[in-house]
Amino acid sequence: MYYVKKFIHFIVLVWVAITLNFLMPHLMPGNPMEALVAKSQGKISPVVMHALALQFGIDNKPLWQKYIDYMTQLLHGNLGVSITYYPVDVKTVIGQALPWTLILVGVTTILAFLIGTLIGIVAAWRRNKLFDSIMGPIWMFLGSVPQFWLALLLLYYFAFKLGWFPEMHSYNYGDSPSWSLKFLSDAVWHSILPACALLFTTIGGWMLAMRNNMIQIISDDFIAYARARGLRPWNIMMVYAARNAILPSVTQFAIALGYAVGGQILIEEIFSYPGIGYQLAQAVITQDYPLMQGIFFIIAVVMLLANFVVDILYTRLDPRVRTEGASA
Repeated sequence: MYYVKKFIHFIVLVWVAITLNFLMPHLMPGNPMEALVAKSQGKISPVVMHALALQFGIDNKPLWQKYIDYMTQLLHGNLGVSITYYPVDVKTVIGQALPWTLILVGVTTILAFLIGTLIGIVAAWRRNKLFDSIMGPIWMFLGSVPQFWLALLLLYYFAFKLGWFPEMHSYNYGDSPSWSLKFLSDAVWHSILPACALLFTTIGGWMLAMRNNMIQIISDDFIAYARARGLRPWNIMMVYAARNAILPSVTQFAIALGYAVGGQILIEEIFSYPGIGYQLAQAVITQDYPLMQGIFFIIAVVMLLANFVVDILYTRLDPRVRTEGASA
């Protein structure tokens, strides 16, 4: 029953997100046709304008009928046509940008979570000792540094001044994406600086959250009981304390993964990295409403799906959640 409730809740939230995503361009000033005409400097004939209006769904239909048409198009996997990259459809643009974002932001988020959580566990277990006194201030300081400022600093010093890393993009211009070792190594080389900017500024948050959770758990009676039984300190720290302290961080991790799908607009803009964040910034600049709508739809669905998966995972980490949910 618990899983059924969570699934129904997930479906309702997805429907709300889709509805809001549909209403967004209708509440904004202007329409895709005006942006396309401005882009072409008024060189579009009336016949072509009429055809484009039909293609973008600009007609005199009532709002409820447009809503039904929009839902029908979504069920068929049609997210519309991009204005910026016309006549390429939105699904193709997102499909080309999403892998780059998942590789950069997704992998960086996972690494930051694992590294920060592990540091937080050890720092709490060795509270007020040398490791805690050194690691805590260092990562908290880096966490307070704005990501865009650190990105600009890394770009200027290591790319522009020293020339150790590429200055922009995700691979060398003129190359075609492939699974060859040469291209993959080139892509990794291009992603090191933006990945460092993201990694160094996010580890501190995970470390601090896990450290605070661990400190509360360590003072509980079951930890004292485990110590009285003579269990090894490493076993108590990881199996007893860390397993219970990590529950709040799991939710934050799911939300962070959802945000990872949306990319990092400033970071991707600074390094001209062709991810979702970069495409979203370009869509806002060019008033590409279909592309904005498609990106927001993907972000909303992925974030809701991530939270749904975490709710299910919670029942494995802490069975009391399922019991309390079923009784409610």
